[in-house]
Amino acid sequence: MTATVKTGSERARVLREFWFYFSENRGAVIGLAVFLALILVAIFAPLLAPHDPIQQYRDFLLAPPSWQEGGASQFLLGTDAVGRDVLSRLIFGARQSLIIGCVVVFIALVGGIVLGLVSGFFGGWVDTVIMRVMDVILAFPSLLLALVMVAILGPGLMNAMIAIAIVLQPHFARLTRAAVMAEKNKEYVMAARVAGAGRFRLMVRTILPNCMGPLIVQGTLSFSNAVLDAAALGFLGMGAQPPIPEWGTMLAEAREFILSAWWVVTFPGLAILITVLAINLVGDGLRDALDPKLKRS
Repeated sequence: MTATVKTGSERARVLREFWFYFSENRGAVIGLAVFLALILVAIFAPLLAPHDPIQQYRDFLLAPPSWQEGGASQFLLGTDAVGRDVLSRLIFGARQSLIIGCVVVFIALVGGIVLGLVSGFFGGWVDTVIMRVMDVILAFPSLLLALVMVAILGPGLMNAMIAIAIVLQPHFARLTRAAVMAEKNKEYVMAARVAGAGRFRLMVRTILPNCMGPLIVQGTLSFSNAVLDAAALGFLGMGAQPPIPEWGTMLAEAREFILSAWWVVTFPGLAILITVLAINLVGDGLRDALDPKLKRS
């Protein structure tokens, strides 16, 4: 019982310390609030959206926002070229962005951790082969490589997520490798090895938990990169396909109306900008809170 209480109090102390350093960064707190709001919008999208995101109102093609002359009160942010409510599509687009970010980061994180653990722990030719493959992937511009992979796999949201995850994977692999190489010769690892721990247990249970700080920060930043790359692929017609309400696809459908209907371009662009900025601010706060070198005394 005493051990349990001690463990619980220790966890509470760690969480309080984490929040103290995180909250010192006001931008990170604001970014976290915006990101949490985005999550709530995505979860309750069917309740918040005033209209079906794919329903077309043929009597209101390119209707301006409600406060502008000629706008309709039932379409707060106006409609697009086929009469779909822009606000409803933005709200459901938040769900697509969160799905994209979560799936991409999960695939890239798991693959990168496995490759980085194997590379850093075993070293030798295994390390050389894995790292050279990662270097080849990093040598290509990320969006160009993702575009090529989507062209091979075929257009679609799932293929776009897989392609982006593969492009982002080397960052996790290199971070994990560096952390493993720094940790594997420390005394606690040697003690576990002498106690009879196998290679798998050493890698997963002993070394990996002490390497998670940089990976969490990288995962946050990769989340924003995933949203940006998915929007770019959608804009190029290789990501989410119409009528899926995805912000990049909305921009692609609206590019010919930039001068005549500013709202169909401006609002999806602002949604991408605010989301990516908020996630990057959260990443900065996590870096400050998880990196001991950056903690202020």
